Amino acid sequence: MIRADLHAHTNASDGVDSPASVARMAAEAGLDALAITDHDTMAGVEEAVREGKRLGLLVLPGIELSASEDGIDIHVLGYGMDADDPLWRERLLLQGSARTRRNERMVERLQALGIELTLEEAMEAARAAGAEPASLGRPHLASVLVAKGAAASIRDAFDRYLGEGAPGYAALPRIAPEEAVEWIIEAGGVPVLAHPGLYGRDDIVKRLASGGRLAGIETSHPSHDERQEQRYAAIADRFGLFATGGSDYHGNRGGEQRHSAVGAKTADAAPLLERLAARL
Repeated sequence: MIRADLHAHTNASDGVDSPASVARMAAEAGLDALAITDHDTMAGVEEAVREGKRLGLLVLPGIELSASEDGIDIHVLGYGMDADDPLWRERLLLQGSARTRRNERMVERLQALGIELTLEEAMEAARAAGAEPASLGRPHLASVLVAKGAAASIRDAFDRYLGEGAPGYAALPRIAPEEAVEWIIEAGGVPVLAHPGLYGRDDIVKRLASGGRLAGIETSHPSHDERQEQRYAAIADRFGLFATGGSDYHGNRGGEQRHSAVGAKTADAAPLLERLAARL
């Protein structure tokens, strides 16, 4: 049993804490391994790996790629990609550009609601917290909304403005989930479907699981209840996929803990490590 948190974010994307800090949290939680899975970037991996070596903690290079289908955001976790692969780097730049366009659209919608807000202000808020994120996200926009008094809390900002269906939310066309899976494989990585219970579309989950390219399903996640964990574990088993899990740690922003603490949700990393070893 290799106890691991296979889903954690840092301030390289929309997390609060530095990669080294997240690695220290994992070590303090008594974990054997940790995966850094920032949104559409691997910018935080190297720092976390360095700190992991110092602590005797195995840190896996990872990512959470953004995809979509029928207007629904679908996330695919990837592990073990070659961060220096030229095509992979080019594709991540495309993902970053799509994220920037989405943020610009959301700022425009918030401005149309009478809220004075700019992307530059969101970046300044991130810098003030000690971060220069490679991929700005909705939590950064939410922080500015709270600072300006437009929302009472981060959760309130999402409920009123930034959550799916809210007036400030924008969904732009992204790559298909199958394409995200292929990008990860072509970069030498292992693809895993993230938090399937959030999508409300088990038809998509089953299609991806039966496609022969996905390696695993994240069954253990803070958003999943016991029944969901069992259902997705059964789907994984049915199609010969391994089950993973993680905290989806983002940190404490504005006094609010998003998802759960590092190590609160874990999985046995052995099947993933075996798959990573087999591709070498």
